[in-house]
Amino acid sequence: MIAEKVLIIAEAGVNHNGKIDVAKKLIDAAAEAGVDYVKFQTFNSKKLVSRSAQKADYQKENTNDPVESQLKMLQKLELSKENHLVLIEYCKEKNIGFLSTAFDLDSIDFLNELNIDLWKVPSGEITNLPYLRKLGSFEKPVIISTGMAEMQEIEDAIKVVVSAGTKRNKITVLHCNTEYPTPIGDVNLRAMNTINSVFKVPVGYSDHTLGIEIPIAAVALGAKVIEKHFTLDKTMEGPDHKASLEPNELKAMVTAIRNIEKAMGNGIKAPSQSEAKNKPIARKSIVANRDIFKGEVFDENNLTIKRPGTGISPMKWDEVIGSKATRDYKSDDLI
Repeated sequence: MIAEKVLIIAEAGVNHNGKIDVAKKLIDAAAEAGVDYVKFQTFNSKKLVSRSAQKADYQKENTNDPVESQLKMLQKLELSKENHLVLIEYCKEKNIGFLSTAFDLDSIDFLNELNIDLWKVPSGEITNLPYLRKLGSFEKPVIISTGMAEMQEIEDAIKVVVSAGTKRNKITVLHCNTEYPTPIGDVNLRAMNTINSVFKVPVGYSDHTLGIEIPIAAVALGAKVIEKHFTLDKTMEGPDHKASLEPNELKAMVTAIRNIEKAMGNGIKAPSQSEAKNKPIARKSIVANRDIFKGEVFDENNLTIKRPGTGISPMKWDEVIGSKATRDYKSDDLI
């Protein structure tokens, strides 16, 4: 599913605040940053949460109404079906992939009608068997986020998706921590490689930390997919803005990731094309330490080691010591 190039998903999520013009500006920013996909969220609030569901602590802190229910908050953040169509067309204009995460079964059906490229399972749905089974039945690539999950829950989710029809090689699992923002000490990036080792699937990282260094480090550790929230302005009202990147930060993250993936190379230790020219300059050769006459025996007094490295390698020192000069040498001549 995933090529050598790291797949970068810019998570717009609900940072459009329910406004189509803001959503378009988010697409502009994602396209300018050079990401592969911009991702939104598709849901029917009444089918997602009950009336009694309360907001998470971070949602209470980042919205102006701490006693507001989660349902009331989400109703203001829904994108209509018509808006989805507008945003898909706008993404085509901007030459960027459109994605959205479904949060209920009806939303899955709707997105399937839109023929999206791949499915993204959010962390909260990793234990939702009917949800996973429906996604798996489409036999398209599936990316699974694992915030709050234990290894057994990840295994169970993969089994459901595979048993529903999706081939295992189309599944990518993202390590994730579902706290906004995630404390650095809770990131546990090594868990990403544990997931890869145990389940033998491509892995990636969905990041909720502040800043860009952690997703960059994830790429260096082998992440094939990076997902990161972004916003137009962190000071905007809404549940996810404060834990998101602003456009200039998103662009810096993409640039760094592309540099890191280039720097990873092929793993073969050999002189690179760029450094080859410096080899004779930086390395050394066996040279005459003083004038040496033909027939004289080479020893540790009349020989030394100096740059350039265009003569006999110092690794042959023991072979040269004790042999005889076949001609005269001036001091500093290469032997």
